[in-house]
Amino acid sequence: MWESGTASSRSPTPVLRLQRLSFAYQGLLEIPYDTILEQRDSLQVLDLSYNLLDDPALLGELENLNTLILDCNNYSSHVKFPYMPSLTILWINKNKICNLPIIVEEIRCKFPNIRILSMMNNEAAPSYFNGGSLTQYMDYRLYVISQLSSLEVLDDTEVLPKERILAKKTYRMPHMQKGNKRRKELQH
Repeated sequence: MWESGTASSRSPTPVLRLQRLSFAYQGLLEIPYDTILEQRDSLQVLDLSYNLLDDPALLGELENLNTLILDCNNYSSHVKFPYMPSLTILWINKNKICNLPIIVEEIRCKFPNIRILSMMNNEAAPSYFNGGSLTQYMDYRLYVISQLSSLEVLDDTEVLPKERILAKKTYRMPHMQKGNKRRKELQH
């Protein structure tokens, strides 16, 4: 477990306020919330990689968390994340994510300020890592970019302006579709 931070001078007994915390490679079945939530005021980076985790429900209490690393766990497309507007970086590589629209909608709703997303080596993210073709990979990229307008990096590649334009042409933004549907309903 790696950690970094400073001692707080608020209490008589110095309390270490950590900015980074890792529980990677621990074989955990559950997130160690007791330890993690003690750092709710200072924690910015949390690494829970290479465990057997599948439920991140209480992480929403980490109001300053900006980076969450969940690589190599048991997260599926149906994971229910807490609402975390502070989160800008999510790595969820090599999990059990197989339904792209479901996971992207969850990420869009729960992490409205997401800038960097990595989902490599999941069935829903076809690439050379998992036998996907270049066409499948490009379609995956365009779909994710179209749904996550604040995204700057997807997997290991920067989102280019020309990709954003093509993504908007290929896939309509969800709020535009809902707005158009609502307008049609009001007209009838």
